[in-house]
Amino acid sequence: MKTRIKIIFASLLLTLQATLYAQHQQPAASEMSPAKWQEDLEFLQQTVHADYPFLFKKTTPEAFDAAVAELHRGIPGMAPHEIMVGLARIVASFEYGHTSLGYWEGKVPYHQLPVVLYKYDDGIYLQGVHRNYEALAGARLLAIEGVPVAKVQELMLPVVPAENSQYVKAYGLHYLTFPEFLHAQGVIPELKTDITLHLEKEGKLMDAVVTAIPAERFPRQYGMVVPGEDWVESRDVSETPLYLKNLERIYYFEYLPAEKAVYVRHSQIQDDETEDIPTFYNRLFRFIEENDVDKLILDVRLNGGGNNYKNKPIVTGVIRSKIDAPGKFMVIIGRRTFSACMNLVNELSTYTHAVFVGEPTSENVNFYGDNRPVTLPHSGINAYLSFAWWQDKPQWENAEWLAPHIATGMTFEQYRTNQDPALQAALAFNDSTFIRDPMAHLTRLFMGGEVEKVRSEAARMIADPNYDFFDFEGEFDQTAANLLKSGRLNEARYVNDLSLEFFPDSPRVWFRQGEVLDAQGDGPGARAAYRRVLLLDPEGSLGKAAAGALKGKIGE
Repeated sequence: MKTRIKIIFASLLLTLQATLYAQHQQPAASEMSPAKWQEDLEFLQQTVHADYPFLFKKTTPEAFDAAVAELHRGIPGMAPHEIMVGLARIVASFEYGHTSLGYWEGKVPYHQLPVVLYKYDDGIYLQGVHRNYEALAGARLLAIEGVPVAKVQELMLPVVPAENSQYVKAYGLHYLTFPEFLHAQGVIPELKTDITLHLEKEGKLMDAVVTAIPAERFPRQYGMVVPGEDWVESRDVSETPLYLKNLERIYYFEYLPAEKAVYVRHSQIQDDETEDIPTFYNRLFRFIEENDVDKLILDVRLNGGGNNYKNKPIVTGVIRSKIDAPGKFMVIIGRRTFSACMNLVNELSTYTHAVFVGEPTSENVNFYGDNRPVTLPHSGINAYLSFAWWQDKPQWENAEWLAPHIATGMTFEQYRTNQDPALQAALAFNDSTFIRDPMAHLTRLFMGGEVEKVRSEAARMIADPNYDFFDFEGEFDQTAANLLKSGRLNEARYVNDLSLEFFPDSPRVWFRQGEVLDAQGDGPGARAAYRRVLLLDPEGSLGKAAAGALKGKIGE
């Protein structure tokens, strides 16, 4: 055994020496020749095609190769930071949050403004700042170097490995604070570290010059500044809302006796050092069973994931509990709900009566997760490429996110004054007849022959604010399209007629009606439907499609 240990140690020592030698021989990325950068780019391209072709789901090999060719041509005239950002753009084009370029490893030096941005319902604000800029805490960002913030976001979007717009809110705003990225993406015409921010605070407009510092890890927890000696946050810290309480712990629970509710904040899918997940949830569910508890609120809005193998005790505990009933189990989700926590909310959605509150998640329902580093041979930059496909839901249930049943946002003033609209909505919800899947409910009624009840239930739910989360028009249209495609014309006609009752001014519904009537051989009816589309959407894509249909053979 001792001999084996010596051999292993010697092998590790040789590996370390070889690595150090390679690093010594390898020029710093900022000093590399254009040819070396081009070889790095070619290596990335070849590796993707050879080992990761499955990532071509939201983009195509042709689009990827075209972007590579464009960057390859441009490299001789580009600075190192521009090349790095170009590489980030290419990797981000796969649109999976786990697939990204490791710019943060600093192979190409970059800078960062000492501010932390957060997007509220009423704009992007400086949630936290370094104490040198204390007066700017809580200011709303209007422009960067004279470029309106909406335009800045548009220009920066291609470098963000975003699965959806929620990911951009949660994990993409910090790109707006990197001068190297701002320059490479055309926000600022020349690279500099003194950046002028156009701000509004307490009704007053102001310009502030903020100096970027060499990039470092700021004191943040879950995307927000932790106030301390050098950093200032914009919230009133004299009190703390439950979702920001005890952040030194991964999870905790608190009983709210007035509401007969238990609140749980769980912000990583990892064991807390003081109590592992099974022990914590056994204690939680024992408390629920032994006390006067009518509602459980599980808050995972800050939870960016971890190890999804640790989800099981949470899901099985809920299923066994008295709390797994309509209106009794509420789950708060949000823009940071991601990765292994996406697996968790998918499982809770499938196997429990959870009612989801808050914002949509930042992960697709089914997604590519776990990644491997692909080290570019000359620069040493790592491209982290996902290899594991996580499919918790059938493919036809895939979506850009898991949407809440009860949507809540937050204004900056609500944040500043420690209000929590999501928690308030979860506590206030008391509909024990709530139907989490309206389309499945209506389908069961239809299959059971309760045709009139389908109509009355649809009308009731469409008028009920509790169902604002559900896209009835879109779901009806998709159902009609599926029935039409499978040749079930009478059923398709029934669904679309029902849709027209509720959405009489929708060009989409009228266009589908034209398709259904045409398939049934009703030429005059189909033409009338297409003409209605032209009136409702004369310049849009549906209007143009309707005009094309009217020129063809209809009803034959």
